[in-house]
Amino acid sequence: MVRAMYSGVSGLKNHQTRMDVIANNIANVNTVAFKSSRVTFQDIYSQTIRPASQPDGIIGGTNPRQIGLGVTVGSIDTMFTQAGTQATGLNLDLAIDGNGFFVLSDGTREFYSRAGGFEVDSEGMLVNANGLYVQDVHGHDIDTSGLTGVTIDLNGRITGLDDDGEEFEIGFLGIAMFANNNGLSKAGGNLYVETANSGEPNIVNCGEEGAGTLRSGELELSNVDLSNEFTDMITTQRGFQANSRIITVADSMLEELVNLKR
Repeated sequence: MVRAMYSGVSGLKNHQTRMDVIANNIANVNTVAFKSSRVTFQDIYSQTIRPASQPDGIIGGTNPRQIGLGVTVGSIDTMFTQAGTQATGLNLDLAIDGNGFFVLSDGTREFYSRAGGFEVDSEGMLVNANGLYVQDVHGHDIDTSGLTGVTIDLNGRITGLDDDGEEFEIGFLGIAMFANNNGLSKAGGNLYVETANSGEPNIVNCGEEGAGTLRSGELELSNVDLSNEFTDMITTQRGFQANSRIITVADSMLEELVNLKR
């Protein structure tokens, strides 16, 4: 009975974790380029009442007898599935059609993002909404000073018009590719940072080595599927209720046992 109570408690705690993840997904249903997460469960170790035995010529073998001791979170995975895009008509709004991440920098550290809402600051530097510098394929900040009408085509080629109205090529936008996207760590602000399990970034041109192409004048939407999230919310709620019931029933059984002395 005590084991049952602890199993129920583990179920409550981990279903609460799953509900927290679902709530965050729903909260970010309209966040640009947000990638939803999912929770998977796995059982924890089991108490062996009797180990397995092999046939000995007199009697046959027997299977092990084990009692499970609850559940734990197996993983919280980020779902890097492609989402739809929304047309904005702004030249510096970009969406990646395929794999890869934009490369951003604060001058000391690099970040990676699928959110391509860029703008030019007062010094002519290409930045994102939080002022991080957008990087080209060589890892340099993109300087558009002295140019007007800056555009980026589907191959990441950045151009602008000089004082004479002639087209000037600034460079090519860098796209970061990782061996394991799920190994990236979320850093807030639609940003990711590399970890030991993501592998080092491979900065390439758009369309090279599996990198996607760009959609100019569009932004990638959130890939949160509300129908799936609400379904998961219902099953998580029922799982939480069921585990609460386990604790209630185990408590009633313990109460009956205590009352035997009366």
